[in-house]
Amino acid sequence: MNKSSFFIVGKHPVIEALKNNDRKVLRIFLTEESKKTIYRESPNKNLLKDIKVYFKTKKELDKYSRNEGIMHQGFVAEIEHIEKIEFKEFIKNKKNLTFACLDEVTDPRNIGSLIRSAASFKIDGIIVKERHFPKESKLMYKSASGCLEHINIFQVSNINTTLKYLREKNFWIYGFDSKSKKDFTDIKWEGNIVLLFGSEGHGIKKNTEKYSDYLVKIDINNKVESLNISNTASIVFHHINKQKKIS
Repeated sequence: MNKSSFFIVGKHPVIEALKNNDRKVLRIFLTEESKKTIYRESPNKNLLKDIKVYFKTKKELDKYSRNEGIMHQGFVAEIEHIEKIEFKEFIKNKKNLTFACLDEVTDPRNIGSLIRSAASFKIDGIIVKERHFPKESKLMYKSASGCLEHINIFQVSNINTTLKYLREKNFWIYGFDSKSKKDFTDIKWEGNIVLLFGSEGHGIKKNTEKYSDYLVKIDINNKVESLNISNTASIVFHHINKQKKIS
């Protein structure tokens, strides 16, 4: 079966894609300097083996990132999507799983930053609505700084149906809502959990919020309305990862 391909740009996204045995890299466009960087990054393994490599000037590579207004740093790659993981199989017989679930979060930069934090703090996966996930966004890959190669992304057709299924499988669902009275640090984070985050503009939708077992918040200065979702997620992921390691 032929998979669709797409382009990514930037040093970390491209190098991490080359390192990932599950990722098919079809071809790569480099400057002479970025080729040297790849060899410095991985001196004991030829990451360019069996890869079609084309050398270009920085100006020639600009066309791959000009529309998004991001820096290619001399690295452009054409890649295929990773084989999707069967969600129900993944959770079978596992304990102490932590998932993040994004309810209508669509901004590629925010999603990329959140993915980077999730990979950094060993979150087991991110649940997204397939229709809203910018799966071929150069900006998302650049913001994630290569971490899309280190996190499980579960694309589902319906968030509510997925949350309902997870509750039936003994997952606890925690919705993050700035209007909640309960500080998330007061929770004893254990067992299988889902951290539900809504869009920055509207928060969690009402018909999705009803699948939460608890609504919690980050306690911040009351003069500040809210945190950016990627900042919120980073704080939460760090705290939970630290608590789960201790327990």
